[in-house]
Amino acid sequence: MNKLKLGGLLICSIVLTAFMNKKSDKQRIQPWKENPWFWQYENRPVMLLGASDDDNLFQWPANRLVSHLDSMKVIGANYVRNTMSDRQDRGFELYPFKMLDNGKYDLEQWNDDYWQRFEFFLRETRKRDIIVQIEIWDRFDYSRQNWLSHPYNPGNNVSYSESESGLAPDYPDHPGRNKQPFFFTTPEQRHNTLLLNFQKRFVEKLLSISLKFDHVLYCIDNETSGEEEWAVFWAEFILDKATKKEKEICVTEMWDNWDLRSDHHKRTFDHPERYVYCDISQNNQKKGQAHWDNLMWVRKYLSAHPRPLNTVKTYGSDSGPHGNTQDGIERWWRHVLGGVASARFHRPPSGLGLSKLSIAQVKAVREIESVIRLWELNPHNELLSDCLENEAYLAEKKGEAYVVYFPASGSVGLNLSDFDEEFNFRWMNIQQGSWASGQKIAGGEIVKLTPPNAEGWVAVISRLN
Repeated sequence: MNKLKLGGLLICSIVLTAFMNKKSDKQRIQPWKENPWFWQYENRPVMLLGASDDDNLFQWPANRLVSHLDSMKVIGANYVRNTMSDRQDRGFELYPFKMLDNGKYDLEQWNDDYWQRFEFFLRETRKRDIIVQIEIWDRFDYSRQNWLSHPYNPGNNVSYSESESGLAPDYPDHPGRNKQPFFFTTPEQRHNTLLLNFQKRFVEKLLSISLKFDHVLYCIDNETSGEEEWAVFWAEFILDKATKKEKEICVTEMWDNWDLRSDHHKRTFDHPERYVYCDISQNNQKKGQAHWDNLMWVRKYLSAHPRPLNTVKTYGSDSGPHGNTQDGIERWWRHVLGGVASARFHRPPSGLGLSKLSIAQVKAVREIESVIRLWELNPHNELLSDCLENEAYLAEKKGEAYVVYFPASGSVGLNLSDFDEEFNFRWMNIQQGSWASGQKIAGGEIVKLTPPNAEGWVAVISRLN
């Protein structure tokens, strides 16, 4: 082949690659260009709603995983959490490293089944347009009972000793106390190069698979109490690896602090150049009006640089320690009307998972979305009169659409004084996820809204065309 022809083929290849990368960039999950509080995917705005029964679904056997994803897809759920966790909760979980004949692990050899499960999970979620939020490190894997059998424990591998790694055979404290040296390896911390190299190798392997897909969001940790230097290192490491692959991705960190106004959360809030979105799931330790007020504070704090706010863990179930079932449903609806970009019910027993009640909530929101686009609304409780604490919550598009959530019974006024025209008014039964009664109402005044009973309702009001 002559040089001219070879050069022409090379140029064509470069142009085609650039075209495909540009096309992929438009399709990927990213902040919506018209309203960066929300996400866009495949070049369209999208509200992420989730309800699933585990936090590391990639570990599930194939038939069970596929059935679960299909059940989500049917109801309109399009968002899952996926920690890269390997703790042995259900008996079928795998570690990422190869076990040798002597029963110990070699951290320089992979367990191919672990990574095949991960890639299969990403392929199956992509088929169903279900967005995946990955958490790379989960502190609960590296302390107490889970640490005793973990491959990184120096007593369980042939790759390093206790003295070489600086890791002890036991860490009995709650991981929130942040005593595990595993989370202090980076150059600006204790610079444990031996252990850090194994950690890098793991993240590089993960990215070699996940960067093939455009429906993945990245979160560094699960509810960490760690140092900021740890988060900064891994955020920049991940972003650099993606850049070298000519991929754009979205990264965040999830802090454990239950107070969204704390300096811990400002580590992400104050750095939009590094963290394209924020996960505020730990606000779900709060209840009632305080839960809503904290969310409103965050939106105001970020108003100069709006970004998607994700809530990948909505706590609350009668079987769990973080509020009851009613708390879980209330928190979820405050998210939806409070302007978050994603809302997902946490796994049982701490959340409702994929259950009859959570399914009804997802269906209800998708029904409302068929009438009113949630990404066009803004939270505005100021338009409600005679509204008591935690009585009702409002999201609206001025003069066009109003959605009011009642956690229980109540009666509030909605100010439509500036719009002297007719509106369509319907009640959404969130116990069933279906429409109830409807009627036409006149604007030009304050309209009284009183739900049919105390079971929890949503009023949906839209202007007649």
